[in-house]
Amino acid sequence: MTAATPTELTPAARRRLGALARVRDTRTLDARDNSLNLLRLVLSATVLVAHSFYIAGNGVGPHVDGENLGGWAVFGFFAISGYLITASRWSHELGTYLVHRVARIMPAFWVCLVVVAFGFAPLGYLLERGTLAGFLTTGTTPLNFVFANGLLRIQAWDVAGTPATVPYPGAWNGSLWSLYYEFLCYLVVGALGVLGVVRRRPWLVGVAFLGSVAAHAGIGRWGVLVGNNPEAVLLAKLLPLFLGGALLQVYARRVRLHWAGATAAAAVVGTAVWLLDGWGAQLTAPFLAYLIVWAGAVLPAPRLLQRHDVSYGVYIYAFPVQQTLALLGVHERVGFWAFTALCALATAPFAVASWLIVERPVMRWARRRRVVVADPGAVRTMSPIDAPARGARPADPPADADHASVPAAGTPAPVTAP
Repeated sequence: MTAATPTELTPAARRRLGALARVRDTRTLDARDNSLNLLRLVLSATVLVAHSFYIAGNGVGPHVDGENLGGWAVFGFFAISGYLITASRWSHELGTYLVHRVARIMPAFWVCLVVVAFGFAPLGYLLERGTLAGFLTTGTTPLNFVFANGLLRIQAWDVAGTPATVPYPGAWNGSLWSLYYEFLCYLVVGALGVLGVVRRRPWLVGVAFLGSVAAHAGIGRWGVLVGNNPEAVLLAKLLPLFLGGALLQVYARRVRLHWAGATAAAAVVGTAVWLLDGWGAQLTAPFLAYLIVWAGAVLPAPRLLQRHDVSYGVYIYAFPVQQTLALLGVHERVGFWAFTALCALATAPFAVASWLIVERPVMRWARRRRVVVADPGAVRTMSPIDAPARGARPADPPADADHASVPAAGTPAPVTAP
């Protein structure tokens, strides 16, 4: 008996062999052929699952080191974003970089606010009160919801007192909070890129990363200086994840992606999370970013997902969809996992529409107006930010993460403790 030659194998078998070869011997992240969009979609779905526990009144779900599944998904989003966004910053002048960042995160966010205020909320108001009388003038009015939250800092969670008759009342969208911190991280990397010395000496990004880890680890000591402001606490918690991804990016030319490195990275992250209470993930953020980027390089992904990034839409629309289904009592008539699956299916059309109608057209418009910096010290990207993917441009990363569940004090919406 002789072994089949490559030409005798079926296309599916050849794809499996190709994937196995990539796992065994990967060196770089292919800008056109990677699974980062798929991984971001998995992270968004993880946030949806984490929120289902709260929204269906099914407890708080699994926790690791004080974080629920959604919190860990957010950590992953910030690590990926730090890696990709730093490549964008090092390749563009500041104005173009900021235009791209605003274009990626804000228009879809604004549309989501309007859809929640004038779509989901009136339906919820009608279901709870049997009439729309007073909807426009009650409590947090729909217009107030849009304007109060319009600059990413979420200050209003309900609309006209809804939703009120659900297991998790008072919040229409408990996922949007993280976008504010995502954008603050954009500004931090934008500021670092202004300094020529940082571009010439990438180890200074490592200094910034270690400083952010120290700030998070020492929050109990210095937090009193800012009155334990919850926004400062959350930024200190998430910035190290972002800068960990940034650190991996500035050394991308020197770091090879390999299964052995990924195994070691997973061991380092797991050990640190086990030994260090509350800051192991922050300390090992570059290793977490390495693990995710390696997975993006070796895992196969459908071409459709390589060309279309619907993860941001899933992230921003899942929560109001889940609350609406809870208002309809779906969580009481089916099991937890069936409820979660129905929520995912119902979210998909909103995510696809957000990508096709808002996100992709706006990003295409923004890219036509970019100005690339001719900087010999700039980091050359390995990411799919600017390269065409099989006939279409892939998207910039979503707001990384967009995307989950650590509450600001005094607000009812996000669903895990910091």
